[in-house]
Amino acid sequence: MLKLHNYFRSSTSTRLRAALKVKGLDYEYLSYALLKGENRGADYLAKNPAGLVPSLELDDGTVLTQSLAIIEWLEEMHPQPALLPADPIGRARVRSLSYMIACEVHPLNNLRVLQHVEGQFGGDKAEWFRHWVGVTFEALEAALAGSSDTGVYCHGDSPTMADLCLYAQVWNNKRFEVDMSPYPTVTRIFEALDALPEFVAAAPPNQPDAV
Repeated sequence: MLKLHNYFRSSTSTRLRAALKVKGLDYEYLSYALLKGENRGADYLAKNPAGLVPSLELDDGTVLTQSLAIIEWLEEMHPQPALLPADPIGRARVRSLSYMIACEVHPLNNLRVLQHVEGQFGGDKAEWFRHWVGVTFEALEAALAGSSDTGVYCHGDSPTMADLCLYAQVWNNKRFEVDMSPYPTVTRIFEALDALPEFVAAAPPNQPDAV
């Protein structure tokens, strides 16, 4: 069985949990409390030297890291249900929407950055978080609302990799009390995803280590 090294509140972990659920793949849930530094233990660092979650450990002991790279691997190994469109332009659009969150919002708002902002500079980490969400979500809302390729979900009427990223990020936004009223399309898509059993099962509050 696959082993998922993750943390309930980690948005990158939420992305991957949702991908595994959509693909119908079972996994062993292994939790690391990031606030306690459990991801910095020697055993885990031997698997993932960066000490980040999630990691996906395969039956042969191979450890895959970085959530989007793992999702792309899942897509190659388990192509149905598809998380990327069949056409090259569609795939490029889904990747672009995914990267807006994964490469523009998350690197500025992950736990270690927020801790550094607060500890090193005495900044308000919640205000920092909300600022950088707003910078990208304004563009994300425009990209989704302004495209005929947007359907029930980010691209068409079945969830894609972009929806995995959107769903996970909005859960983080809830925790930091981000005002979502400027983003009605994003909110509509999140609500549609949050009605799917696979996404509900991946949501942070529904994990065994949720506190």
